[in-house]
Amino acid sequence: MSTIAFEYTALEKSGVKRRGVLRAGSKADALRQVAALDLTPVRIKQVREVVRARGRTIRVKDIAHFTYQFSVLMGARIPIGEGLLSIAQQETNAKLREVITDIATRIEAGEQIANAMTHHHKVFGELYIQTIRAAERTGNLVPVLEHLSELLERQRESQQQVRSALMYPTCVVVVLVLAVTFLIGVVIPKFAKMFASKGQQLPIFTRILMAVGESMQAYWWAYLGAAVAGVFMIKFAWNRPRGRNFIEAIFHRIPIIKDILVGAAMSRFTRVLGLGVQSGVGLIDSIELASNASGRPALLRDGQRIAEQVRTGGRLRDVLAVCGYIPNFAKRMLSAGEESGDVPKMCQLIARHYERETAHLTKNIGTVIEPVLIVLIAGVVLVVALAIFLPMWDMVKLVS
Repeated sequence: MSTIAFEYTALEKSGVKRRGVLRAGSKADALRQVAALDLTPVRIKQVREVVRARGRTIRVKDIAHFTYQFSVLMGARIPIGEGLLSIAQQETNAKLREVITDIATRIEAGEQIANAMTHHHKVFGELYIQTIRAAERTGNLVPVLEHLSELLERQRESQQQVRSALMYPTCVVVVLVLAVTFLIGVVIPKFAKMFASKGQQLPIFTRILMAVGESMQAYWWAYLGAAVAGVFMIKFAWNRPRGRNFIEAIFHRIPIIKDILVGAAMSRFTRVLGLGVQSGVGLIDSIELASNASGRPALLRDGQRIAEQVRTGGRLRDVLAVCGYIPNFAKRMLSAGEESGDVPKMCQLIARHYERETAHLTKNIGTVIEPVLIVLIAGVVLVVALAIFLPMWDMVKLVS
């Protein structure tokens, strides 16, 4: 039988008022459950659930905000079920409100926080749940929640920095492709037909572009289909390990883009590693979680290699020496952290270094890419101009 979430207000024998949430098949069943807790029910109300809500998708920003609220709740020593229910009531995202309500219900029913969140693994992810589980074991939940909130905020900022860095060149390239398509598909064929009607022999360069333009006019649907298929193929390849490795390899051959991607990946890797160790997760498990959270296949391979060799008794310093993706600065700092026994502190220093470096690169990427784009645009304009003006010069020579 399906169950319904009920919010209850009840009195203890001492007269203290308690609020909570539980699941029951009916209101009468909920009353019996409250009475079984040796409480006197005052009010029981069904919680409005939104299982099929069409709210916004749950974003990293939403989880970060929820985590911060959760840390404040825990720091104030408010009962977890009651506090989570109050957070859910104020949550504007319908999907996240459903998730928080379900977690509160499960905790009130006796589940641990991490186990309750496991039912929403796609929302929180392995890193989040494992960190909460370790913090519950060590009794370190409040500071770990604060660090998790900060980690998620910085992850969101890092993603925005990378997107903003790629947005400008991407927009310029898209506009350039559209402009060239218009010139080759519309402008050049009209000029070429005008010149051909004068009985003039067109240059080979103009004839080639004219043939391309005429094929675009006749088979525009094929070109459009090829472009759409290309986008889907890139998306399909990105979602496959081998394809993503290939695309990543291309991006990592572009100097500035490579530095931004490496910096963003290393800041995430070291922050997650430091948070995992600080919250009580073992070093090997923290390395695996951090490499998975980095978002880079090459760093994931390095992380797996580090975890495997440390598991068999290897020293972190020796293992880092054979990792190709991790920069030398990070290797030296992590080795120093191993020697001093303070890996979390070193991870924070490394993360801050790469966050500053990534922010600097993204702010100045325009000054680096603009000259390349100007040369590219000038080359395209030159090609199109020659295709149009070469026949005009030949015509002027004939007239003269």
